Amino acid sequence: MANFNIDSEKKRTYDAIVIGSGASGGWAAKELCEKGLKVLVLERGREVKHGRDYPTASKAPWQFDYRGTVPLDKRTDYRNARFLRESRLPFMLKDDEQPFIQEKPFEWHRGYHQGGKSLLWARQTQRWSDYDFQGPERDGFAVDWPIRYKDLEPWYTYVEKFIGIAGANDGLVELPDSYTQPGFGMSCVESYFKESLKKNYEGRHVIQARCAHLTDPQEIHKQQGRSKCMHQRQCNRGCLYGGYYSSNSSTMPWAEKTGNLTLRPHSVVHSIIHNNKKRRKSRAEGVRVIDAHTNEMIEFYAKIIFVNASTINSNAILLNSKSERFPEGLGNSNGLLGKYMSWHNYRGKASAEVEGFADKKTAGRSASHAYMPRFRNVFSQETNFLRGYAAGISASRRTNTDTNMIGNQLRENILAPKLDDNWIIGSWMMGEVIPTEANHVRLHNDLKDKYGIPQIIMSCDWTENDEKMVDDYMEQTIEMFEKAGFKNIEARDTKRPPGSDIHEMGGVRMGHDKETSLLNKHNQLHDCKNVFVTDGACMTSTSTQNPTLTFMAITARAANHAVSELKKRNL
Repeated sequence: MANFNIDSEKKRTYDAIVIGSGASGGWAAKELCEKGLKVLVLERGREVKHGRDYPTASKAPWQFDYRGTVPLDKRTDYRNARFLRESRLPFMLKDDEQPFIQEKPFEWHRGYHQGGKSLLWARQTQRWSDYDFQGPERDGFAVDWPIRYKDLEPWYTYVEKFIGIAGANDGLVELPDSYTQPGFGMSCVESYFKESLKKNYEGRHVIQARCAHLTDPQEIHKQQGRSKCMHQRQCNRGCLYGGYYSSNSSTMPWAEKTGNLTLRPHSVVHSIIHNNKKRRKSRAEGVRVIDAHTNEMIEFYAKIIFVNASTINSNAILLNSKSERFPEGLGNSNGLLGKYMSWHNYRGKASAEVEGFADKKTAGRSASHAYMPRFRNVFSQETNFLRGYAAGISASRRTNTDTNMIGNQLRENILAPKLDDNWIIGSWMMGEVIPTEANHVRLHNDLKDKYGIPQIIMSCDWTENDEKMVDDYMEQTIEMFEKAGFKNIEARDTKRPPGSDIHEMGGVRMGHDKETSLLNKHNQLHDCKNVFVTDGACMTSTSTQNPTLTFMAITARAANHAVSELKKRNL
C-alpha cells in the first residue's frame, strides 16, 4: 500500500502548477512549457477547444430560435441578466456555481471555462507609462510600485509580437507606443473631434485605440493557426479564425504542442498546500482541488505555483490556504491579504449629435474605436481629485429602417435602409479607482458553496474621489463637445455599482517590503517565494488603461524569472 501511495503521488507531481487558463494563466503555461517544465494547468470549468467548442460563433440572428433572446424559463438560473443573450449563453455562469455575499452592491463577472475571460474581453491593449507606475509614490495613496516602465517594456514588446496588436503609434509620453499592425482607423467624426481637441486644448489627444486583433498576420501568428480578423464583431462568442487573442487560440495550444502541458478541467481549487516544517524554508508544496464531478479532494504537487485564477478568486484561494505558519491565509503575515481592492470607474457616459458629414458613412464593421488617453493629473496634481480617467470615443451614422408596413415596401426598406441625418458620437470614461483598505474581500466563517469552500464576502464601494472624478469627466466632456460644435449633448452618471465593468485588481499587491505588500518585484509572495501571483490580484494601483496587456507582460516576466531561479536552485 505504501508503494501505491508513493506511485500515486508521483503521478500527481509536476514541475509547475498554474491555477487558471485565462489571459495570464495561458501566458504562464506557454512560458513555463517552452522552457521545458512539465506543467499542470488547473481549470475550474470545462475544457473548450479552439474552434470546436464555440457553438454560436458566426451565427446570424435568424439562426437562433428567438433571434438571440433568452426565453424566460432559461433565465431563472441567472441573477444578473445584463449580458444574457442566447449567443453568449455557452459562456455564462449559473448562480449556483459560486454564490457570494455582497456586503455592498458588487457585480462580479466570471468566465469558468478553458480560456476564461480571454474569450469574452474587450481586447483593448494600451501600455502603461512611468506616469502610471509612479502615481502612488507621487501622491502617497497606495504603496509604491517595485517596478517601472523600463522593467516591463521588453515584455510588452514580447507579448505584443506574439498575440498581435492593431493600432497606431502616436509618440505620447503618457501612453508608450506598442509593437503594432495596421489599425482599424477612425471615422470622419472621430478624426474631426481629434482635430478639435488639438485646436482647443494642449495635451489632449484622440487616437485609434490599440486592440488584440490581427490585421496583418505574421509568421508567428500563422504558426499558431490564426488568421486575419474578419470584422464580424461577434468576439465574445469565440472566434473561429483566431482573429483576436485568446489563450484558447494562442498561448494554450502553443504550450500544448511542447508536449509538456497537462490540462485538468473541472478542478475547483480549494487551497495551496504549505510546508509547515520549521527547519525548512517556507515554501508551498502543491494545490488541493475539488473535482467538480465527484466532489473528491485531490492534491497535486509542484516546485512552483502560479496563481492566475482571476483577481477575486486568487485572493480567495490564498485566504483559504491556511496553515500553522499562516493561520490567516498563505503569505498573509501582515494582515493585508484581500485588502486594497480596486477596479475601474466606468460610471460616466456622454453622447451628442454631430451635424454635417452628410456625404459620409462608415463602411463595414470596426473591431475597435477611438481612445482619449488620460489628461488629468498626469504631470502634476491639478484637480480636487487624485489620478485621472481615459475615455473611449465612438462615432457612427445610424440607419433608420421603417418596418411599419408589409410586402414589397417592407422588403425595400430593409434592403435599403435610410441614413439618419446626423451622426452620433458617444464617450465613456475609464477612471482610476484609488485602492483603500476598506475595499476588501474576505471569507465567510460559516457559509460554504456546493464544493465546501467558504463563500466570498465582497465589501467594496465608491469613494469621494470617484464621485469627483465622474463629475469632472461629465463637465469636461460637455465642454469638449461644445467646442467641437456638437448638438444635443448629454452626460450622465450611471451610478452603477463597483465591478460592473470587470477589471478588478489588487488584494495581493506588489511592493518593496513585506510590511506593506504581499509580493516582491518578481511577483513572488514575500513569505513563500515559490508562489507567484501574476493576474489582476498583483496590481498595486489600476491606472486608466485596460489592464490585460499589463497582466500578460507581468506574467511573462515572472515566469522567466521563476525558471531562472529554479535553475539556480533558489526555489
